[in-house]
Amino acid sequence: MSTDADTPTQAGPREWWGLAVLALPTLLLSIDVSVLHLAVPHISEGLDPSASQMLWIIDIYGFLIAGFLVTMGTLGDRIGRRKLLLIGAAAFGVASLAAVFADSAAALIAARAAMGLAGATLMPSTLALIINMFQDARQRGVAIAVWVTMFSVGIALGPVVGGAMLEYFWWGSVFLLGVPIMGLLLVTGPILLPEYRDEDAGRLDLASVALSLAAILPVIYGLKEIANDGFGAVPVAAVVVGLVVAVLFVRRQRTLESPLLDLGLFRTATFRTALVTLLLSMLVAGGTYLTVTQYLQLVGGESPMSAGLFLLPAAFALILTAVLSPMAASRFRPAYVVAAGLVVSAVGHLLLSTADSTSGIAQVVTGFAFVYAGGGPLIALGTDIVVGSAQPEQAGSAAALSETSTELGMALGVALLGSLGAAVYRAGVELPASVPEYAGDTLAGAVEAAKGVASQAEVTSLLASAREAFTDGLNVIGAIGTVVALASAVLVAVVVKLPPTGAGDDSAESGAPAAPVGAEG
Repeated sequence: MSTDADTPTQAGPREWWGLAVLALPTLLLSIDVSVLHLAVPHISEGLDPSASQMLWIIDIYGFLIAGFLVTMGTLGDRIGRRKLLLIGAAAFGVASLAAVFADSAAALIAARAAMGLAGATLMPSTLALIINMFQDARQRGVAIAVWVTMFSVGIALGPVVGGAMLEYFWWGSVFLLGVPIMGLLLVTGPILLPEYRDEDAGRLDLASVALSLAAILPVIYGLKEIANDGFGAVPVAAVVVGLVVAVLFVRRQRTLESPLLDLGLFRTATFRTALVTLLLSMLVAGGTYLTVTQYLQLVGGESPMSAGLFLLPAAFALILTAVLSPMAASRFRPAYVVAAGLVVSAVGHLLLSTADSTSGIAQVVTGFAFVYAGGGPLIALGTDIVVGSAQPEQAGSAAALSETSTELGMALGVALLGSLGAAVYRAGVELPASVPEYAGDTLAGAVEAAKGVASQAEVTSLLASAREAFTDGLNVIGAIGTVVALASAVLVAVVVKLPPTGAGDDSAESGAPAAPVGAEG
């Protein structure tokens, strides 16, 4: 039986207003993921970057976020999560201004790199603070649900917001959003957000920092290059080197008194299962999102802004299921709620696996909405299980692992499923004799090549074949997503044994952290 001393402290108005503040940078970071793709033609016209420079402009941001998440999550445990959040907010605002006024491709690459480094401080800090601010299991589930849905809303809104800004302003305007949002965070953060740190944390092991970067960055780089250009000696070697260094990193952590990454977090099957399920689901989501957005524009013929609007039903479905999931988890086992959501996602993937290139976009939009609706419980409750299983002093490390799993899953999805979709396209497309060979590489290439073909009959034949081949790739990705979602549902239902959050002692039974250690107002 729980006592008053054991009952988790209920969050008050200050914590909920603090959550609103923490949701803003999350929304901004996710908008920034998708908005840049719209600005590529405008950047090319304004800065005249080379093809390699343009790839770095696009990729360097996510590249550095993924590489520095573990380091920044652990650094927040040591110096204070609010302090790191505010430092990152200031750096992100300055870097955004640098991107706005960049006058060369090199300057924009440097600004985007700084934005990625600053973004790596923001993501684990916000999630760790939420875990510390909301100790009651049900309140924490709702708070995480609100927080994570902002990321998906931002991804869906990115094309809409970016399209509107590019219609009326220059390409640098897409980076201006970061300045007022980070300014608001800097003003309200010290008032609404408490400080948390691990008072017993040892010194930051710089060798572990170097090893973590040498493990993560080559893997992400290799995967991105494989996604762009296919398998080659350099990207494959980069992945292998990263995996070897990862083994060395793990071995070093086991010998340190104050490791950069607490491997003890992996001792529980619940933690491991939730982390792996998040990784696999984000992998499928990354490949699916990439393919669906291209389908809407290149097969469905929608503009970027219109495609963004077609993605909004999925975002709203995710918001609804993510917010309702903690309430369902108070009556039913969280594992069953997550598993039920994954079954819904499987239905969505099944719809994508049977879509065609001629019947319109309704089935694809509906299927994608089911995918997102089913992912809401996993994102809300899965993240809560991963991070909530840690003690307050471990929250930064657990948050960093959760975010790293998400980022790595998205990168793997783009790389592996994106490459698979491209391979299906190349195998299925039929090119008329007069069409350049690059039309056989991507659907975008085929659309571009069609502009130079004089014969209308050949244009019609080329585009019909290319769109059908691309849709075949979407079908394969949908089939894989169906299998992954159903297998993950079974895994979670069997392994995760947590009781409903409304049963008994919420703190003890749900893996909620105990009272904060080293908390300051």
